[in-house]
Amino acid sequence: MTFKHDVVIVGSGLAGLRAALVAGESADVAIISKVLPTRAHSGAAQGGIAAALGNEEPDSPEWHWFDTVKGGDYLTDQDLAQILAEDAPRAIYELEHLGVPFNRRPDGKIAQRAFGGHTSEFGKAAVKRACHAADRTGRVILDTLYGQALGRGLKIYEEFQVLDLITNKGQVSGLVAYELATGELHLFECRAVMLATGGFGQVFATTSNCFGNTGEAVYAAHRAGAPLQDMEFIQFHPTGIHGLGVLITEAARGEGGILRNQSGERFMERYAPTIKDLAARDVVSRAIYNEIKEGRGIDGSDYVHLDLTHLGAAKLAEKLQDISSFCKVYLGLDPADRPIPVKPTCHYAMGGLPTGPEGQVLDVELSPIGGLYAAGECACLSVHGANRLGCNSLLDLVVFGRRAGHKILQDLDHLGFAGLPNDPQEGVQARVEAVLGGGSEKSAELRTRLKQVMMDKCGIYRTGAGLSEALNEVRELKERNRHTGVSHQGKVFNQSLIEALELDGLMGLAETMVLGALNRTESRGAHSREDYPDRDDDNWLKHTLVTQEADGPQVGYRPVNLMRFEPKPRVY
Repeated sequence: MTFKHDVVIVGSGLAGLRAALVAGESADVAIISKVLPTRAHSGAAQGGIAAALGNEEPDSPEWHWFDTVKGGDYLTDQDLAQILAEDAPRAIYELEHLGVPFNRRPDGKIAQRAFGGHTSEFGKAAVKRACHAADRTGRVILDTLYGQALGRGLKIYEEFQVLDLITNKGQVSGLVAYELATGELHLFECRAVMLATGGFGQVFATTSNCFGNTGEAVYAAHRAGAPLQDMEFIQFHPTGIHGLGVLITEAARGEGGILRNQSGERFMERYAPTIKDLAARDVVSRAIYNEIKEGRGIDGSDYVHLDLTHLGAAKLAEKLQDISSFCKVYLGLDPADRPIPVKPTCHYAMGGLPTGPEGQVLDVELSPIGGLYAAGECACLSVHGANRLGCNSLLDLVVFGRRAGHKILQDLDHLGFAGLPNDPQEGVQARVEAVLGGGSEKSAELRTRLKQVMMDKCGIYRTGAGLSEALNEVRELKERNRHTGVSHQGKVFNQSLIEALELDGLMGLAETMVLGALNRTESRGAHSREDYPDRDDDNWLKHTLVTQEADGPQVGYRPVNLMRFEPKPRVY
């Protein structure tokens, strides 16, 4: 079946919904979601959304701008960080007026709390900048925007999985999607496609990302000619539940939680003496890793403790209700009585599709690709540089999702329907039939091996030798993946088939991550090379661009947009 709309937005999280609410004001907009819309991964964001409102103490968008640049280890494009920080207060009040129930101060103003890397006076002290709704901030914003979308009658295709983009006459003109409930392939013809599909943390064995964050739509855009930017920068959140990767929000430390090692020492005082447990995430993750490596993990094991016991049951119930529930369900402990075992977990991709400030996906010459837009984690502006600050992710989604929606409306004046070429679904259909036809390789085995290779050799710490081994193994797995098959031949809700199709994108994205990390011979932000431990601004103050060529992926670079803040050593 073929569906026709002016605009198709892929992804029902905050970026997609915010863009849809704008573009839907005067265009026929459809949203495609691989899950039920309220299951979008934006809803998993717990701790807050950053904005320099100054409700709790003096604050400034200028300080927020600086923290974003410094947190990104100066790989951040500073013009984009300025937009993010300066537009944040407007975005918060807009969400408030749409109905988001933020926590309140006694005087009725929106309550704010501290979060890692956010400071006053350009790094002098931690500042309360995170607006929040207990520890379910993403959840309530998602529900609010979804309610707005339903109220405005936007068309939503639920449980449709996008597997390929269609180009025609030099423009993205549609896409191919698999409907889980029927097993059918459908064509979508449109004038503009916006990708808002989130991250791809399922490349790693331990991750806070949901099972749907597999990046197949991002890789489809890459196959269609879009570069991928800064894919080597993968953030590991310091506090995932040990053994599971389920996130314990940074708000736990913002409310006063303390990281402790085997001897009960508050070890972050040695790594970040000024703001301690609230240093940037890459700093805290490496500190935990070092404590474990040096034998100070709990009982000699591979985790440390996050201690919330001193906060008391009443405060945990008021401010951190969800994570208290997680601990009781997954660990059988009450964080009011016992500390939580935590370890870094793959959390966020700073890299993705290179994107301009209005959401246009850019080619290798930094010119817009006709009809293609992106926002959110799948896009790389680069507003987060080499390491995203906590609470800037939800802000990124609503600020740049809105801007993308406005740009799409503006561009529709000259974007016509380019039409669909003959048999545009032929390649996807052939791949589906090949997988259903059986094969010598099992996708589950290949997926497990890929995730472990990435975890072991492209994780928090990396070496040239390990990355070379990882690159060879990923390419070997890609070759083996050509021969995957599944035993169940049905097409309706065939999870084995879905996972096999997702694996194509996971492997392709993993290859770009490893390739970028191998070539970048320095340490910066979330990219930490043990064989090149220093940041090298003379040679590496630049963005990585990976393109698909006939002979495989090729690596190029583009300069970072510096403005006010010159690179300096990061001290917390």
